[in-house]
Amino acid sequence: MSTTANRPAFASVPTRDWLTHIELTALGAIWGASFLFMRVAAPEFGPMPLAVIRLALGALVLLPLLWQARGAFTRRDWWQVPLLGVLNSAVPFALFAWATQRAPAGIGAITNSMTVLFTSLVAFVAFGEKIGARRAIALLAGFSGVVVLASGRTAGANITVAALAGTLAALCYGISANLIRRYFAGLPPVALAAGTLVGASSLLAPFAITQWPEATISGRAWFSALLLGTLCTGLTAAFYFRLIARIGAPRAVTVTYLIPLFGVGWSWLLLGETPTLSMVVAATLILGSVAMSHRPR
Repeated sequence: MSTTANRPAFASVPTRDWLTHIELTALGAIWGASFLFMRVAAPEFGPMPLAVIRLALGALVLLPLLWQARGAFTRRDWWQVPLLGVLNSAVPFALFAWATQRAPAGIGAITNSMTVLFTSLVAFVAFGEKIGARRAIALLAGFSGVVVLASGRTAGANITVAALAGTLAALCYGISANLIRRYFAGLPPVALAAGTLVGASSLLAPFAITQWPEATISGRAWFSALLLGTLCTGLTAAFYFRLIARIGAPRAVTVTYLIPLFGVGWSWLLLGETPTLSMVVAATLILGSVAMSHRPR
């Protein structure tokens, strides 16, 4: 991995609290809608083609920022960043798309919240960071929520595999978050996001071509894929990293609490997918554990 010793640090810029609340709510609403769009598009595209379309469209949005910051990348970064993109974007996108083929959109949105807990767990297991009793309890509570979610049924259908796929996607996010923090932290954040999308879409394009559906894809699915890639991936990445620069990562990550609420809400409102008792209990356990893990000592 490349070193970050000689790279500049990015300072936080203060902003008004009311504006921050609006921005975090908007970001949570958009990211929550991504599970709705996957629920609509995945059955027609399939997981891998939809993941690559999402990566490619997001990359197109951020490509100018990558070109502008290309001088910050070392030669080693240019081959490491695409590999990071496979773990950080391509695999989770495909897993969530696969899950939304088999379960309501809210299932993926709830399991996505496990990212924060997995980030702490990976830091403890792989990098020897202290986890503390409070975070250990939070991890147990969060995994209890996954068990509750995986054991539930929706409209008579077993959603275990979908819940496990979403949990595995969150684990990928947790691993990549630790890699970014340790080996890529000095790169301009939005440019790094662009690089991961460009690299991952290029590496996985052949797989998407071989798995491209034979049936004609509806305009509804294409429109959902377009919004998923441009709005929920490209534009929100730039927006989120700018938000981190303004208010800091600890406050920006609180958007995690809003994503499942909007994800379940959008699918209920627009797709008629009523949340079940197991989804409510699981969301309470997982979000409560995330809140516990971030509570100041």
